[in-house]
Amino acid sequence: MALTQWSIVSLLLILSIKVKPISTFQSIIQMTPEKETLLAAEGISGKRRGVDLYCESWKFTVETNDAGSWTRIPERCCDFVKEYVTGERYVSESEAVADNEVAYAKSLGFSGDGKNAWVFDIDETLLSNVPYYAVHGFGTGDSKSEIWFLGDNDRENQKRETRSEIFDEVSFDNWVDLAEAPALSASLRLYRELQELGFTIFLLTGRSEFQRNATESNLLYAGYTNWKRLILRGDSDQGKLASVYKSEKRKEIEDEGYIIRGNSGDQWSDLMGFAVAKRSFKLPNPLYFIA
Repeated sequence: MALTQWSIVSLLLILSIKVKPISTFQSIIQMTPEKETLLAAEGISGKRRGVDLYCESWKFTVETNDAGSWTRIPERCCDFVKEYVTGERYVSESEAVADNEVAYAKSLGFSGDGKNAWVFDIDETLLSNVPYYAVHGFGTGDSKSEIWFLGDNDRENQKRETRSEIFDEVSFDNWVDLAEAPALSASLRLYRELQELGFTIFLLTGRSEFQRNATESNLLYAGYTNWKRLILRGDSDQGKLASVYKSEKRKEIEDEGYIIRGNSGDQWSDLMGFAVAKRSFKLPNPLYFIA
């Protein structure tokens, strides 16, 4: 009985203690005064932080494919995307993906029979078209119009509403003909390490067959050599969704007896479908979506 009375008294004492009604979770994520001072010293306003947070979250949904078939960059994220694709974070995140790819490749320990394949997309995977987009507004210009947008790594026309100048297929083809797109440094490092490990390299792009010479010249100019095969869209491939076209081409590679150990691309359509690789790696790209 005495024990029961003591328990009741203890409970009453606990309940009598005043606890400040705050949310533990909210208190953890609140901006500290020190951080506020630091950001203010760097000239970053609260409005700017809000935009950056929103755009970071939007980009996250793009990279995880949760955004689905999105058609335009949010208007408030135009500057964010421009700064991202020309800044250190894009390089750093690409390097992080390459590090994971190298670690995976080294873990396989396969025999050198030449049948272990790695498939690469080209545009925004091996080569960067950022110099082209720098001249054409990064897809985030001032005029709002409905256009037919030619995805960088896909010759298939994609209807896209965007705040940009109307996409000029002729100007993009002229850019391709220049064969001056630089290599993505992380991908070039990965490419060379995979060759040293004994992988057979296949290049699977959405570009069309008439661009073969320019594409080969650009790849060599950027430092890529000794690939097994460069696969481009033929006449029968025109009009197919990228996910379908690339799945069919991967199946042809498998039918030749190759095991596709890895696949690298900046679009989910580079990686999904059927005849998928044992492991696929998605590079960052918040500029556009290709189905």
